[in-house]
Amino acid sequence: MATTQPTTDAREIVEPSGEDTEFVFFSGKGGVGKSTVSCATATWLADNDYNTLLVTTDPAPNLSDIFGQEIGHEVTTIDDIDNLSAIEIDPDEAAEEYRQETIEPMRELLDDEQIQAVEEQLNSPCVEEIAAFDNFVDFMDSPEYDVVVFDTAPTGHTIRLMELPSDWNAELEKGGSTCIGPAASMEERKQDYERAIDTLQDSEKTSFAFVGKPEDSSVDEIHRSASDLGELGIESQLLIINGYLPESVCEDPFFNGKREDEQAVIERATSEFDADAMATYPLQPGEIAGLDLLADVGGVLYDGDEATVDVGSATNVDTDEAVDFDSLTDPDAVAEKLQPVDDETRYLFFTGKGGVGKSTIAATSATKLAEAGYETLVVTTDPAAHLEDIFGEPVGHDPTSVSQANLDAARIDQEKALEEYRQQVLDHVTEMYEDKEDTEIDVDAAIANVEEELESPCAEEMAALEKFVAYFDEDGYDIVVFDTAPTGHTLRLLELPSDWKGFMDLGSLTKGAAPAKGDQYDNVIETMQNPDKSSFAFVMYPEYTPMMEAHRAAEDLKDQVGIETAFVVANYLLPEEYGDNAFFANRRAQQQQYLGEIKDRFETPMMCAPLRGDEPIGLDGLSAFGDVVTGLAELTDNQTAGVPQQ
Repeated sequence: MATTQPTTDAREIVEPSGEDTEFVFFSGKGGVGKSTVSCATATWLADNDYNTLLVTTDPAPNLSDIFGQEIGHEVTTIDDIDNLSAIEIDPDEAAEEYRQETIEPMRELLDDEQIQAVEEQLNSPCVEEIAAFDNFVDFMDSPEYDVVVFDTAPTGHTIRLMELPSDWNAELEKGGSTCIGPAASMEERKQDYERAIDTLQDSEKTSFAFVGKPEDSSVDEIHRSASDLGELGIESQLLIINGYLPESVCEDPFFNGKREDEQAVIERATSEFDADAMATYPLQPGEIAGLDLLADVGGVLYDGDEATVDVGSATNVDTDEAVDFDSLTDPDAVAEKLQPVDDETRYLFFTGKGGVGKSTIAATSATKLAEAGYETLVVTTDPAAHLEDIFGEPVGHDPTSVSQANLDAARIDQEKALEEYRQQVLDHVTEMYEDKEDTEIDVDAAIANVEEELESPCAEEMAALEKFVAYFDEDGYDIVVFDTAPTGHTLRLLELPSDWKGFMDLGSLTKGAAPAKGDQYDNVIETMQNPDKSSFAFVMYPEYTPMMEAHRAAEDLKDQVGIETAFVVANYLLPEEYGDNAFFANRRAQQQQYLGEIKDRFETPMMCAPLRGDEPIGLDGLSAFGDVVTGLAELTDNQTAGVPQQ
């Protein structure tokens, strides 16, 4: 990224400049305040006399909560705001609509077996992304609006799917297929998709904004996403850092230190991020909802107003709904989920959205398990891959000992893994056809098609999964800890039919590309489904969006892959000993309310981790942190008490 200072006001980015409909896209990880900023932007535009539509495809939509009215899957007029309408697109409903629209025209042309093959292929998780994009395309042809604001933009991953295959006509002619369905089914939408991508790449029609928290990990995520989009010709024009600590409420060294760290991140983002404009908004004592607070956000971002932080008294949250902390936790139950059973290797998977602290939780768990006497390996598949920073020691592509008895670490290098996977698939395809005498098969064309499909983002997921699977064959470990588990999305790619015709089918790039590995994939998934061998844990912090996104992902794992969540991790809990004022009292009460809701939704043991003044770094820091994380302290306590390893 170039080191340039923002030169344009945020207002100029989002305000329409011509007669044609313009589009504002907000992107960012769950829990950073993207929906709040989107709603505030749409409200601000409507208040400035622009006829505005707000669209969300967020799987955990909270527009209804923010505006205080039911919205749902239909365009709805927002009460008390002229010129503003909104819609919450249901991703599951949209995906099912896409499947039906694709398959209905084929029913008279194909037999039952062929229809079943298409139906299987349309269960690809990529279809859900394309269904969402379909809805973007529909709303990008809305001349009745001056501006359409999208809460949750299409990612670079989604847009790259739309570019497969690049030679649509050739693929259509030979009846091939893609990871998003038979190519013939896409012919009708071909021009719509191409026009939509052209619009996304046109900075005169489209503004692209990122929302992040004042944390290094959040800014790093934004850098990666913006770079990915930039390679596709989509420029990021606006960066909004949301939720920094107000100076007036930081009255002790702990929160003063946190505020200084946040301000350093904001300075870094200002100098490093290649955007035309940047704006910030402070953390409020409660969640942002209601027209007054939305107006405050819009005024700060686009009119240069001073933010209003009404600390008030500690009554903003219904304290009757707060739950006693001790009643939420069962440290022994968490410890049980972490340890091996009957001398079998235990596999621990920590998953969650970017910025929830899962790498620190995974490294801390691995450190405490090693201290308890278990031979432990911790592996990261996270693109940020900052285990090195956490341990303060080199971590390579292959398992390497760190300066702690019983503890090794490894980092899956995404580029190396992808190159290894590409070579494996191409070698297999070449071998399949080199001795064939069937003159109807154009081997060079088949290989060219495979090479193109290997540019799919799905191939990157499969490459990481290939490397991930290899760690199930590592000998000598009692426990293998994975920082960033494969999602239901990734695991479902394995379920695509391997015998569907056409090399553009991702099924041919999974089980079909390496038949000997078919059983290995099945065995790995069976291991992950076995609660005596594997534990999946979702890491989140106790707020609405992180909780709902984790819950949706957990349900997806259970429904689609048969993997149950073993326990959840509630991270960044505000410490009682600091922040003795109404602002933090409100924040704590809100956290307790969500802790109770997390407990009710997941019905699993809960590991709780406090907010630290500094992120734990080095083995001593990780060990000390583990001593205050519920479930981890019990591991060494049990060993000290002479409780034998299971």
